[in-house]
Amino acid sequence: METRVSARRLSVLLGPRVAGAPAYGWLADGIRRLVADGRLLHGTRLPSERELVTALGVSRTTVTRAYGVLRERGYASAVRGSGTVVQVPGGPVAGGGEPLELSALQPSGEDVIDLTCAAPAATPGLNRAYEWAVERMPSFIAGAGYFPLGVPELREAIATRYAERGVPTDPDQIIVTTGALAGLAAIFRATLHRADPVVVESPTYPNSLRALQHAGARVVGAPLVTEAIDDVAGVIRRSGVRMMVAMPDFHNPTGAVWSDEERARIARKWRSSGVTGVVDETMSDIWLDRPIDARPMAGHAPDCVTVGSASKTFWGGLRIGWIRAPHALSGAIARARLSMDLGAPVLEQLVVARLLRTQRELSAESRQRITDSRRVLLGLAERCPGWQVDAPAGGLSLWWHLPTESSTALVTAAERRGVLLAPGSLFAVDGRGLERWIRTPYALDEMTLRRAADAIAEAWSEVGMRPGAVRSH
Repeated sequence: METRVSARRLSVLLGPRVAGAPAYGWLADGIRRLVADGRLLHGTRLPSERELVTALGVSRTTVTRAYGVLRERGYASAVRGSGTVVQVPGGPVAGGGEPLELSALQPSGEDVIDLTCAAPAATPGLNRAYEWAVERMPSFIAGAGYFPLGVPELREAIATRYAERGVPTDPDQIIVTTGALAGLAAIFRATLHRADPVVVESPTYPNSLRALQHAGARVVGAPLVTEAIDDVAGVIRRSGVRMMVAMPDFHNPTGAVWSDEERARIARKWRSSGVTGVVDETMSDIWLDRPIDARPMAGHAPDCVTVGSASKTFWGGLRIGWIRAPHALSGAIARARLSMDLGAPVLEQLVVARLLRTQRELSAESRQRITDSRRVLLGLAERCPGWQVDAPAGGLSLWWHLPTESSTALVTAAERRGVLLAPGSLFAVDGRGLERWIRTPYALDEMTLRRAADAIAEAWSEVGMRPGAVRSH
């Protein structure tokens, strides 16, 4: 299916013309930036020259010359019967999804749709932030380039962001890492001993679970706080845990959000039981219908340790995360961090600092794009008899309840049709069960997810009523 951008839509995306720049240069550079930022996808057909002349109020010569410049630079090509089509120079690189344990075992390629990961496309404006950061680099190149705790201006930007959310924070409490997972690993190394029990809600994010296991922790599963908070408190009391790892903002995979009351109650339980709360906030900015109506967990539990990341809000390829630690733990976590590596790349830190100051959160365009993609996969409820889901107000995935214990069989059937899914068992604390559950991330573009939905519906028609499938009660 061909993607086409209308002249009117392209005019909106380009914005006002830059004064003083040649018209053809402004147009060519504007389209180039849209391609570089992922706002015009590889293979999108541009408006005809006549249509764009009318929409922009420029001459035919201007549009012809701009399209010619794009072709010369590798950002467009002339396709017979389709006009001018934009392209990423060299073509898009396959893969690049967030790796889960399962992904190394599955095939990949241009025709495969990978729904084992929940990672959106880059934010509009990323390319411009990189250009700004490159201009700042001479200030840093004169030195050795090691900033093991983070570039000062990024630490200040992150601290300011927490303060604006109602959690007073100074830059000394911020430790910049190479992603949220590296932050979790540093926290575990600094605070846990081998065989220490750690409470984790089940289902949970598999990579966090693997990091805990690698640290030698004894993982203790608990129900979701939003479903059985009394049972969670009971698990904490009975197991004598030292730590609880939580994701109160658009929990992965369920999309659940803790209320203020639930946050306050868990915070009190942490204090009374001497438990260190470790809070994963990587999804906190990914609201779609409405912002989270609750204070950050650190507002309820000042002694908790919080992990954040630029990966979901801006782009996974930045590989920049951070830790907000109480003063009492910041030194130990910083030392643990230094035993792992000597700091994140300076250029990417400057990019994130710029984005935090200028964009601050998920862009409106990205939010709309993800919302449209979510709508496509919510349509599986009508196409797959018996499927049920609580549509989340944000996050990047749907957590479906199946009418039969068919998760693994569905994964196999979908893979034969070119769609990679992760079975429910991958999100279980003990790696077993959850055969009546499947996660479908909606981070990819709408057109790709329409093809994925077709394949999933076809796969379900094969396995859903297969003889021997165990039905839910």
